Amino acid sequence: MKTNTTAAEQIIANPKWFREVLGKYPTGVCVVTAMQPDGNPAGMVVGTFTSVSLNPPLVGFLPDKSSTSWPKIHTAGKFCINVLGADQTNLCSRMASKAEDKFEGVDYSLTDNGSPLLQDVVAWIDCDLHSVTEAGDHYIVLGDVRQLHAEPEREPLIFCQGGYGQFSCL
Repeated sequence: MKTNTTAAEQIIANPKWFREVLGKYPTGVCVVTAMQPDGNPAGMVVGTFTSVSLNPPLVGFLPDKSSTSWPKIHTAGKFCINVLGADQTNLCSRMASKAEDKFEGVDYSLTDNGSPLLQDVVAWIDCDLHSVTEAGDHYIVLGDVRQLHAEPEREPLIFCQGGYGQFSCL
């Protein structure tokens, strides 16, 4: 007797295929930063950043539950989304690393809300933590937008099909 498998069962059986299919969708690359209660900065790279609501202004990102950086950001209760520029792949690699001090040699200032603002980013969105919801092996994190800025002449870093690139208009 043949049994029908669900899409979820197929994905669990072949997670590589799931990642390959979803990898066809390009994403921007952001570094979420926060200042820990002990005064040390924390940061993590995400490709899951999105606008959520205009009224009230909310944004979101989805950290993996196994992330060692997310708990450091979560305890701060606020964070800054730093949208990386096309020329910032080295900064991306640094912030995605498992280095003890990801901020060593990294230039940053603090937002009015006290979160690290990385130098020369394309845009930044400073937030207070709104909510955290469990979703499978990730969390859905929403932030209340407090302040934001963009540099109109800079191009963002894009991640697609396992590599980095940049956007160019047709």
